[in-house]
Amino acid sequence: MLDGQRRERLKRAVEEFTSEASGRTGLAQALCAACLHVLPGVDAAALTLRGSARAEEMVGASDEWAARLEEIQYTLGEGPGVVAFRDAAPVLVADLGSDGVRWPGFDAAAAAQGLAAMFAFPLQVGGIRLGTLDLYRRRPGGLTAAVVADAAILADVATCALLEQNDSADEDDQLRMTLSYQDVNMATGMLAAKLKISLEDAFARLRAHAFSSGRSVLDVARDLLELRIPLDRLAD
Repeated sequence: MLDGQRRERLKRAVEEFTSEASGRTGLAQALCAACLHVLPGVDAAALTLRGSARAEEMVGASDEWAARLEEIQYTLGEGPGVVAFRDAAPVLVADLGSDGVRWPGFDAAAAAQGLAAMFAFPLQVGGIRLGTLDLYRRRPGGLTAAVVADAAILADVATCALLEQNDSADEDDQLRMTLSYQDVNMATGMLAAKLKISLEDAFARLRAHAFSSGRSVLDVARDLLELRIPLDRLAD
């Protein structure tokens, strides 16, 4: 009974933010804003749909800081969100500074952006995994048990809302959604064709070049497409 009451309370709170949201992108942004309003101790939030390492789309973020942190996970292929999706279970990191063994690349890059703690919750329906709700904070410290429970319910509410919106999404909204990492997909295909390697190997080379140059994989992909970086530079 109490869990049902908690879910209804959170659902009503979310509806206050999403009632006037337009399209899937607008809905995702509103869902992130609702998370900040409902969950004390959380500074930013992002919703990301995940598939394979290459198939990923951030559909909403509360601010540019959260979007940058999502892009860091995408570039490096590691972090709490990646693991939460893979294992279909929440990943709660109260202090990145003392947790540098699991994701050394992500922890260092995220700390440079001012991230101190992160909490990732899977978006899933039964055994089907769709993505993650990632919550960020600028100071170390865990969330209370009540906040963790609320966040898990919000992830479920967000999943249902996004799926319902997908049923009625028009083509323009779908296009806006898929633009985020489309350049990466195109650059990966170009690189694979040029070097005669698999898409997975091509994507791994994009990531490696991005990491070694301290840039995002999206920026590197755009440079490749604009021929600012010769494809041959990624041959080795």
